[in-house]
Amino acid sequence: MSLTSLAGEIGSYLDHLRVERGSSPNTLAAYQRDLRRYEQYLGSRGLTSPAAIETGHIADFLRLLSDGSDGSIPLSERSAARVLASVRGLHRYWAQEGRTTHDPARELSAPKLAQTLPKALTSQQVADLLEAPSPATPLGLRDRALLEFLYATGARISEAVSLDVDDLHDLAGNDSDEEVMLVRVTGKGNKQRMVPLGRYARRAVGDYLTAGRPSLAEAAARGARTARRSSPALFLNKLGGRLSRQSAWTVLQKSAAAAGIETDVSPHTLRHSCATHMLEGGADVRTVQEMLGHASVTTTQIYTKVTAESLWEQYLTAHPRAQHA
Repeated sequence: MSLTSLAGEIGSYLDHLRVERGSSPNTLAAYQRDLRRYEQYLGSRGLTSPAAIETGHIADFLRLLSDGSDGSIPLSERSAARVLASVRGLHRYWAQEGRTTHDPARELSAPKLAQTLPKALTSQQVADLLEAPSPATPLGLRDRALLEFLYATGARISEAVSLDVDDLHDLAGNDSDEEVMLVRVTGKGNKQRMVPLGRYARRAVGDYLTAGRPSLAEAAARGARTARRSSPALFLNKLGGRLSRQSAWTVLQKSAAAAGIETDVSPHTLRHSCATHMLEGGADVRTVQEMLGHASVTTTQIYTKVTAESLWEQYLTAHPRAQHA
């Protein structure tokens, strides 16, 4: 079997993840990067057949990743553990499909990593961050809506930029005439969940849809010889296309700098801040897990289903920006 054939074997595994496992594009991209590096290592050792790979080869590969002795930048323990997970999944697939008679990666265990969550912002820091974008321009309205949405829902940045306008759902108000908006968020593995928007986020999104997004959508047709089909995306870039993850990250960084926040701020910082503030406000752990779309085979609580009504009630009680202004 040639190296090209080995690449084909890895490609078959990636196809399996995409078609049968329903892995997201981001997950597939990460696996592809990890396994391309693994393929290069195997080629440097003259290993062109899955059956020729032994446990020692995999251990040597992981050592190279950790100490950088192959000339690459050494990976952190967390990054090396992620690569190992990719490699273990590949070998498990080969064994299950009969491409090999054994699984050499099975004997290797991932190192136990300390749980390192980013420090949550204070409520005042969050308020300063969310108010940083100017509502005087379409881009400013978009940026404020994006940041309010991220903090209100605890959504991942990839989930936010993949939203379409049709994912927003207005529901009938309750006894207090409180407007309810739920958003259909598609998470990892294409799993969908409904999350509520509090008053601040609902207002910011509404202002953006009314006075910001139409102007950005018009940019898609300006300068084009033929009118382009408008994007269904909720968050648009200045050219009228879907906002990218990198651009959304830039929005967050600029807003954090404008708000005078000196600590590192990432999209996950807002996600962690949302969860932390809800728990501090008295929210049930299962509600937060359901809202953030966490999934884990080792934590049965994560699979506990919370009804939309219960989720909304607890969200109104616990989230700092869900109540009336």
